[in-house]
Amino acid sequence: MADFNGTWNVIINTPMGKQEGTLVLNQDGSELTGTMSAQGDTAQVKNGTVEGETAKWQVDVTKPMPLTLNFTGEKAGDNLNGKVALGAFGNADFEGTPA
Repeated sequence: MADFNGTWNVIINTPMGKQEGTLVLNQDGSELTGTMSAQGDTAQVKNGTVEGETAKWQVDVTKPMPLTLNFTGEKAGDNLNGKVALGAFGNADFEGTPA
């Protein structure tokens, strides 16, 4: 099982341009919790799970509009990369580097 504990500088490549934030993940076995901060707001990581080499979690954001982001990520060396579902706006890639 991969270790997703840590603080990440995250860039989400959205249709509206790059969105940057800070993601803090706390892993306890297969459970994943934490926070994501962006654009002056901080939201709780919810429904976080780790299965093998893959982590999945959700974050409710309010900016630029209310939306639930659904992340699926994997470790790539020291980095964290994957996809995020943006509701009606489709999917985007994200990349995270250790903070």
